[in-house]
Amino acid sequence: MSTFRLQLKTDPRWVNIVESNIEEILTDHAWCEQKAATNAITIVTLNSEYEDLVTDMIALAKEELEHFERVCDQIKKRGLKLGRERKDHYVGELMAYMKSSSDGTRESGFVERMLFSAMIEARSCERFKVLSQNIKDSELSEFYRELMESEAGHYTTFIAYARKYASAIDVEKRWREWLDFEAGVISKYGTSETIHG
Repeated sequence: MSTFRLQLKTDPRWVNIVESNIEEILTDHAWCEQKAATNAITIVTLNSEYEDLVTDMIALAKEELEHFERVCDQIKKRGLKLGRERKDHYVGELMAYMKSSSDGTRESGFVERMLFSAMIEARSCERFKVLSQNIKDSELSEFYRELMESEAGHYTTFIAYARKYASAIDVEKRWREWLDFEAGVISKYGTSETIHG
């Protein structure tokens, strides 16, 4: 599959589930954007010696927070409520894999965090694309198309930094392993009205 090199496509019928509860998908999406911003700040905190990375992660965090605000605006505009933060089981499985895969060295931890972040961005963008192409609400269709285009480069940013600062790790090989693992994880999802559900 060419889209972000993901091995499994999202079944477009997932959008039918989403449309049954727009408040839920928008709430879940809002918190996904907030967590993406937090992740970028965490990367800065852990890797402040890389000036270029710090600059790009600050910009990325700002963009994710802007998206958080835009999703919240969609919620308010529709007379809906931003619910409490949801637990993202998909991301939880990826995080467990990231932690278990690091050999404890600083370089390994860095590469795993970059590929973990790239994986989430790739799948999120793929889901945005499916939403933009299949949701009946024309405003949300356009909204998700814009977000998909805006965020499409994030996953390549993370992979580029993994490549740049890895000296002892074959990042391409590791990314293929991440893609294989993610295919097994995402195959269990696609049945709930959440971005990764």
